[in-house]
Amino acid sequence: MSLDLVPPPDWWSMSTGLFGGLALFLLGMDQMATALKAVAGDRMKDLLAKLTANRFMGALTGAFVTAIINSSSVTTVLVVGFISAGLMTLSQSVGIIMGANIGSTMTAQLIAFQITDTALLMIAVGFTLQFASKRESIRHDGGILMGLGMVFFGMSVMSDAMVPLRSYPPFLDFMRTLENPAVAILVATLLTGLIQSSAATMGIAIVMASQGFINLPTGIALALGANIGTCVTALLAAIGKPRAALRAALVHVIFNLCGVLLWVAFIGQLAAIATAISPTYPSLSGAERLAAEAPRQIANAHTLFNVANTFIFIGLTRQFARLVEWLVPEPPPGAETMAVQAKYLDEELLSTPSLALDRVRLEVLHMGESVDKMMARIMPAILSGNRQTLREIELMDNDVDTLHAQIITYLGKISRQALTEPQTRTLMDLMSAVNDLENIGDVIETNLIVLGRARIAEGVSISEPTRKVLMGFHRAVTRAVSAAVQAVVQNNELAARTVTSMKQEIQRIADSAAIHQAQRLVAEEPNRIPAYTIEIDIIEKLKRIYYLAQHMAKTVASDDTSDFD
Repeated sequence: MSLDLVPPPDWWSMSTGLFGGLALFLLGMDQMATALKAVAGDRMKDLLAKLTANRFMGALTGAFVTAIINSSSVTTVLVVGFISAGLMTLSQSVGIIMGANIGSTMTAQLIAFQITDTALLMIAVGFTLQFASKRESIRHDGGILMGLGMVFFGMSVMSDAMVPLRSYPPFLDFMRTLENPAVAILVATLLTGLIQSSAATMGIAIVMASQGFINLPTGIALALGANIGTCVTALLAAIGKPRAALRAALVHVIFNLCGVLLWVAFIGQLAAIATAISPTYPSLSGAERLAAEAPRQIANAHTLFNVANTFIFIGLTRQFARLVEWLVPEPPPGAETMAVQAKYLDEELLSTPSLALDRVRLEVLHMGESVDKMMARIMPAILSGNRQTLREIELMDNDVDTLHAQIITYLGKISRQALTEPQTRTLMDLMSAVNDLENIGDVIETNLIVLGRARIAEGVSISEPTRKVLMGFHRAVTRAVSAAVQAVVQNNELAARTVTSMKQEIQRIADSAAIHQAQRLVAEEPNRIPAYTIEIDIIEKLKRIYYLAQHMAKTVASDDTSDFD
């Protein structure tokens, strides 16, 4: 029969098979990633935070963390958080981002095993573990196994759907165009940018290789394109985020582009190395041998060039950092006039509640900084400030209210995830602490500002001895608020105990201040009664702020210290 007379495939059946298989593949990837992050989230975060002493250790850590949690984007988000919190420099983060590229190749290594015959068994066993076991750790293990089975089953469905294309000339002609590296790179870049998954692109490439549609050099070109396409995900994730996020995304983009440009001229040499280190099947020949050998060779080449790129560019981390800092400079002083926005809350981490809750802690620090500024300015303003100063402090509470609303909204989104009992308790404690911090801002805005205005309206002058008493009380309460924020942010029980142990000191200072005010009541001074009323009210409001700080700290402290009276 002439090739021209070969009937076209059943496009409807083939399309449903291809897209259905791809949907199963992506769903399995998501299922597996969710379970992995639930199992390893806390440990991977701690590992990433600690093992970044130098660029080589950073790259190794980035590779390991990304391989475990199966998401280079989550690794990048964590890095951005560490940079924003001042725990890591941009230069240190470059090595981690480079290493994350290596870790992301583990997915291709996994799917290259092509153990599709056991896919349905893996789904069945994983489902049983996930829904029949009462132990949370076993349920997560079941989720990982079930997700992995869906990945392989999706690949099997795609592979079966592509069988009719083996003898369809137009498709074969198109596949020959992919032998041009530029075309293959462009196709893989567009595909990865469209479906937002380099793993899916690699899965499709391995499926095509297993059907004998593409050879090793074409598979490598597709892998190079996937590396560029995944940059789209990084850039989209950085939209609307702090400068640290945009800089980290640009590091990812520049590193991947440089790596592809470096290797595009050496695809043949990379193919030769991948062939040398991969298993061969000399008993097979032609398309059968290509189908048996190419998937593993493509996966090995993908890992090889990412490892090589990291070793080549690891010595240039400072240069990468300087370049992105030049491309995304800090704004000039006073240029940013927009209302305050949350710095650390990232939607990408919602599927990993342990990491999302840690971001809330960092945002509590951000909110606490705004409250600290209000605390620092309020007492001098009450005692001797003018109306303009009081108005400025009053407006500062808008930032506190804005951050409070954003944090509570984010906590609400976390609450809709599958939380463990400890995570649920942590969420409730953080919600309580954030409400307490917002109430401190309200006490300053609603009560203390009013007292400052009353002092101005009634022409009251606060005596020097009284100023010293009130300032001393204010310093103690400010110290308690700062320690309470530290306790929540760092989950620091020692800082929490510091706040709760201040109860007697605060009560003593309050009693001493009240006695001083009673003694001053008989002083021969004008407006003594209005002054006394304002001074006593200041003491009461400061006591109220300490109570809120103590309540914040008790979300961390394990003791049962009674509430302040």
